[in-house]
Amino acid sequence: MSEAWEKRADLPALIAKYFPALVETINIAAVSTLIGAIGGLFLSLLGTRGLAKWPRLIPLFRRISDIMRAVPEIVIALVLIFVLGGGPVPAMIAIAIHTAGALAKMFSEVSENTDLKSVEGLASTGATWSQRMLLGVLPQVAPNYVSYTLLRFEINIRASAILGFVGAGGLGYDLRNAMAWGPGRFDEAAAIFILLFGTIVFFDQVSSRYRNRLTEGQGQ
Repeated sequence: MSEAWEKRADLPALIAKYFPALVETINIAAVSTLIGAIGGLFLSLLGTRGLAKWPRLIPLFRRISDIMRAVPEIVIALVLIFVLGGGPVPAMIAIAIHTAGALAKMFSEVSENTDLKSVEGLASTGATWSQRMLLGVLPQVAPNYVSYTLLRFEINIRASAILGFVGAGGLGYDLRNAMAWGPGRFDEAAAIFILLFGTIVFFDQVSSRYRNRLTEGQGQ
């Protein structure tokens, strides 16, 4: 802290220096959240009683989602880094796998409370399973799905920064290097902490506002 304070005049330049790494961290979180949400959507619909296309396979899809969210992102990332090498791709895949498992559980709980009358009505007209899900289920659950996805995006920003410590790229990788160097680069570590903290606060506020709008709109 004392070193960072002594070099506080250099903080704006250091923040600008590490801003591209912050963008990479946000990109990792955004792409992994999108992929994980799509995977979680399919796992939840295939693992929900009353909605599943193959009812006998419901336990299988539920166990798959359990396994995906039970294994920590950092463990998956370490295995992928060993196979693929360092960089943002292992982090993205690791976070996407964990996100799919976590969102599948939350999406499934929402889907279980879906009114099945519209689904049954579509089935009586000969609609396919995908049409029943798209037209009968998703309009009911979309606000909650989006709300949970935004919440998960916040979590994934922190996760992508943490995974940088194991060589998965992004802001965490630069923070690890700055901290490992020791005295002489603590001002850089302070700049990275400020960037990360400010980003998390910003996205937390934006996400909370949109989630409140979605839940209030659904309540009305």
